[in-house]
Amino acid sequence: GLGTAASFSVLAGSTVTNTGPTTMFGDLGLDPGSSITGAPHALGSTHISDGVALSAKNSLVTSFNDAAGRPSTNLASSELAGRNFTPGVYSASTSLLLSAGTVTLNAQGNPQAVFIFQIGSTLTTGSGTKVKLINGAQPCNVYWQIGASATLGTNSVFAGTVMALTTITANTGMTMNGRLLARNGAVNLDTNTITPSACASSGSGGGGSTGTGTTGTGTGTTTTGTGTGTTGTGTG
Repeated sequence: GLGTAASFSVLAGSTVTNTGPTTMFGDLGLDPGSSITGAPHALGSTHISDGVALSAKNSLVTSFNDAAGRPSTNLASSELAGRNFTPGVYSASTSLLLSAGTVTLNAQGNPQAVFIFQIGSTLTTGSGTKVKLINGAQPCNVYWQIGASATLGTNSVFAGTVMALTTITANTGMTMNGRLLARNGAVNLDTNTITPSACASSGSGGGGSTGTGTTGTGTGTTTTGTGTGTTGTGTG
C-alpha cells in the first residue's frame, strides 16, 4: 500500500517542472523542495512543503523500501520488449529498457494480482511503447521501484506506480495510468496526462449481477403473454 501517497499523481523531492498542457487527475505534491514551474494542471489538491506533502513523502519512503525488500526472481535480460509477465516480483540488478513495442502483464484472471519490478539503477522506455495489462491486471497493483531515475518515452503509454529514488522524466505526450513519485529528485513533465490508478471494487460486480436477473424475469413475462394471445386467435 502507498498510504497517504496514494492520492498523488505526482510527488517530488526537489522540483516539479512542466512544459505544455499537462493534466493530472490526482494531487500534486513537493517536499522538501518549493519550486513548481510551468503550471501543470492538477485537478486534485496541490501541497508544497506542508504537512500533507511530508506525510505522503514518508509513506513513499516506506512503500519504496517495502518493494525493494521483497524476495524476487532475477530477470535474465534487461529488455522488456515483447515479453509477457505473470504476477510476481522481478528484479534487474542495473537497468530495465522497453526499447520498442509492448510489454504485457497478465493477471491470469485475478484482479488482485500484484506485479513488482525492482530496478537497480534506471528505467527507460522508448517512443510509442506501451505497458499492456490483460486478464484482470490493474495498474493500481503494478509497482516500479527504481534505484536511480526513470525516463518515459515520447507518446508512450505507461501503467503502474513509478517510485524512483531520484528523478522521473516524462517526455512529450507520455500518458500515465498510475503515479510518478520521486523520493529525492525532480519530476519533469511535458504535455502529459496522469491518472492515479484506483483498484476496481468488488461491489460493482455484485450490482451488475442483480440487474441482469431482473431483466431476465421481465423478458419471460412478455413471452408468456404472447403465447396466450396466439391461442385465443386460433379458437375464434
